[in-house]
Amino acid sequence: MAFAYKYMSSPVGQLTLIASDKGLAAILWENDKPDRVHATADEQQDTHPVLVETEQQLNEYFAGSRSSFTIALDPIGTTFQQAVWKALQTIPFGETRTYMQIALQLGNPKAVRAVGAANGKNPISIIVPCHRVIGSSGSLTGFAGGLAAKAQLLSLEGIGSSTNQIEIPW
Repeated sequence: MAFAYKYMSSPVGQLTLIASDKGLAAILWENDKPDRVHATADEQQDTHPVLVETEQQLNEYFAGSRSSFTIALDPIGTTFQQAVWKALQTIPFGETRTYMQIALQLGNPKAVRAVGAANGKNPISIIVPCHRVIGSSGSLTGFAGGLAAKAQLLSLEGIGSSTNQIEIPW
């Protein structure tokens, strides 16, 4: 499968948007691990319709005028990873869930670590909101874009403010 890519500047650093003809396949961070995502960008196409729409919606999100996304998605992953990523998409804007809550939502409370691993392999960060998953103590945990980016995304959504119990280490 061929993938097109486009670079995008954002408040959390340069992002690489990757799409197939079916939809958005990945959003990569500047310092992303090379093997975290299985979509390999083949050709830069700044006018690819999925990439243009993704950039527009992300810019609206960063500007505070968008709280949900309507982009067709085409992530590559195992059946379990796909299930976790679908569960992540049910976390409302401005709310968080723990890894245990996601495991319970999937009907498998013993899968907490597997949920964490699948969360870490989420190829479509921000749009599939893995940044909204926190540790059971309310602490920030690993994030492909780094904890500072995770804290910034949560803050943008009003999480970590004085009205929320989560402490975000700046």
